[in-house]
Amino acid sequence: MEDAYDLYRRGTELLEAGHNHQAAIPLARACELAPDKTSVREALGRALFHIQRYEEAAEEFRAVVERAPTNDFALFCLGRCLQLLGRHAEARHPLALAACLQPGRRDYRLYRDRARARAAQASGG
Repeated sequence: MEDAYDLYRRGTELLEAGHNHQAAIPLARACELAPDKTSVREALGRALFHIQRYEEAAEEFRAVVERAPTNDFALFCLGRCLQLLGRHAEARHPLALAACLQPGRRDYRLYRDRARARAAQASGG
């Protein structure tokens, strides 16, 4: 039986090679074995994001943010998942936090601003 670290390592190798569907399998198993490991959950979230399973990816990134509230990457990814699910108003908060934590990241600011604009459109403002 493989341990969580071996599964994580195999999953991240697959993820880095662009084999996102395959990566999700060992990463999900690693997450079952080590649900408190933010590195495992972040990697699983990345795999799920790349295979367009945005709701599940958002759950993983939300779990990372709960344990590491200053993880700008997890905040950004959570916001992107919410945007892709059409939940722009909800996406504003994590995207704004990510942009504040890393003000030099143009991509963070761009998606933050898009979420703000889409949320304003939806509310008629």
